[in-house]
Amino acid sequence: MSERRLSVGRSSDRLAKRRRSRRRRTVLVLGILFLMAGGGIIYGLQQGVVRISHIKVFGASQSIAEIARTAMQGSYFGVIPRNSIFFFSASHIRADIIAAHPDIAAVSLFRNGLSGLSIRVDDRSSIARWCGVMPSATTTPPDTAQCYFFDASGFIYTATSTGQPVNSFVVYEPLVPSSGSSTPFENPIGATLQNANKLPAAFDFARQLATFGSPVSMMVLHDGEVDVYLASGTRVTYMLGDESSVFAELMSARADFNLADGSVLYLDLRFSGKIYLKKK
Repeated sequence: MSERRLSVGRSSDRLAKRRRSRRRRTVLVLGILFLMAGGGIIYGLQQGVVRISHIKVFGASQSIAEIARTAMQGSYFGVIPRNSIFFFSASHIRADIIAAHPDIAAVSLFRNGLSGLSIRVDDRSSIARWCGVMPSATTTPPDTAQCYFFDASGFIYTATSTGQPVNSFVVYEPLVPSSGSSTPFENPIGATLQNANKLPAAFDFARQLATFGSPVSMMVLHDGEVDVYLASGTRVTYMLGDESSVFAELMSARADFNLADGSVLYLDLRFSGKIYLKKK
């Protein structure tokens, strides 16, 4: 009986060894196949047929293509080309293009076959001119050649040119603290206006004021207040964010003043339910 058990034990050991040997061979074969497949993929990615070699730009100068090519130089981990049609970094290309051209609002990228890339550029739309923090002469609009265009998000993106913004009046407004110095002529391009999210309502109010007979020439935002200067010479002051109630108060008292003929020096609307008026 003991000899039989010994024979069975030896047979089991041989079977176990054969199984371990088969597993080792299987792992080895799979490893070799994996390395061969990986090497084949890497070799394939190095081929020019799947690397971006031509770039088309729509909506901007073809020089944008050079920025994209620079962004795709080099390789990932020294193995995968950055200009591979399968692995190029769209976010990196967008960031580099917008950093070089702040007047661009959005960049869209599309694959064009296996070796081409198409880039579509959308420019920012100018809402108004920004001319600094506080005007030196509060009744005289500045030389707009020294001002800057900003878009609907309050982002300052270029010095003023021959273009015409949506609103003809100029704006004085501090920049967000993180932008550094807020002096108007220290290249504020790339900065954002401090109250950008409240500007749409303020601009609507400025256009409503024009219905009183004189267009707005200048808007100054400071310390939570807004000073709106009309072309007639009148200043209208109110608290930023109170545009709806302030306009309702103006409409209810419209018969008591004339904003078109310059007879009013200022209207103070900072106090709810009250209008302080001073005539010239």
